[in-house]
Amino acid sequence: MKYATHDGPGIRTTVFLKGCPLNCWWCHNPESQARDPEIMLREDRCIGCGECAQVCPSGAVVNLGGTLMIDPGKCTVCLRCVSVCHAEARAVAGRTVTVDEVMADVKKDVVFYDESGGGVTFSGGEPLMQPDFLATLLAKCAELDIHTAVETTGFGKLRDLLKISASTDLFLYDLKLMDDAAHRKYTGVSNRIIHDNLQELSRQHANIVVRIPIIPGVNDDEANLMATGAFVAGLAGVREIHLLPYHKAGVGKYQRLRRVYELPGCEPPDTETMSRMASRMNVFGKKIKIGG
Repeated sequence: MKYATHDGPGIRTTVFLKGCPLNCWWCHNPESQARDPEIMLREDRCIGCGECAQVCPSGAVVNLGGTLMIDPGKCTVCLRCVSVCHAEARAVAGRTVTVDEVMADVKKDVVFYDESGGGVTFSGGEPLMQPDFLATLLAKCAELDIHTAVETTGFGKLRDLLKISASTDLFLYDLKLMDDAAHRKYTGVSNRIIHDNLQELSRQHANIVVRIPIIPGVNDDEANLMATGAFVAGLAGVREIHLLPYHKAGVGKYQRLRRVYELPGCEPPDTETMSRMASRMNVFGKKIKIGG
C-alpha cells in the first residue's frame, strides 16, 4: 500500500506479508492470514460468462444461482480463472516476490519519505512468520537510510524479534486482551508469548508503540483496559499507547474469501467512548493517542 499515513510517521509504503498465527474475530485483513495466495470473488461483479469454468482444470467453478462460485475443496489456486475474468470479479490475494522486487517499489517513494519524515512499514498478517525475508528487507532499508516500522502481534520466536530489532526504527506492537482464556477464544492463541516477547523487546528497544484495537463487547471493558495499562506502564521501551477503534472496513472481504465473519453485529465505538477510555488510561504515564 502506497501513501499510507496510519502505520507510522509521515507518508509510508506499507508492505503486507502473508501468513498469521492468529485468527482474530475482527481481523480487517483476512486475506493476509493464510501463507499461500487466495482467490477473492466479488459476486456482484460476476456477469456469468462462464470462461472461468471453461479454463478451470479441476472443475472447481460451479454455478450457484447464476454466480460462478469456487469449490474450495477442488480449487488448486492455479489462477487461470482470474486471468480470464473480464469483469474483474476474481482477484488474487498475495503473490511471491523477491527482496529486490520489494525494494524496487520502495525506492520509487523515497522522495515522499524524505519530505514527510515517512518510510516503510512491514505489516501483515504477521511479519515474524517470514523472519529471514523481513530481516533482509529491513537491512536493505537501513542501508538506504529509510525509516522502518514493523507492525506485529508479537506472536513469534523471541530470537527472530530480537534479530530485527537493530534494523527497526519503530515497533507497532498489538496488545488485544490481557486475560489468557479470552485471548485464546478471540484470537486462537495464548497471549503468554506475546507478553513475554514485549517485556524482553522493551529492554532492548526504546521506540515501541503499543496498539490496542478497541472491539466493543470483546476487550473494551474497564478491567481489560486497566490491566493492559498497568502491564505497559512498567515497560521502559514503550513510549505511547494507541487506542484503535473497531471499524468494518474488512467485513466484505470475508464474503469474497467465502469465510464467516464472527462479529456481524459489532458497531464502531463512538467518539465520546474513545475519549473516555483515553482519559482513564492517562494514569499510566504513557502518551495516549486515539487512532494509529
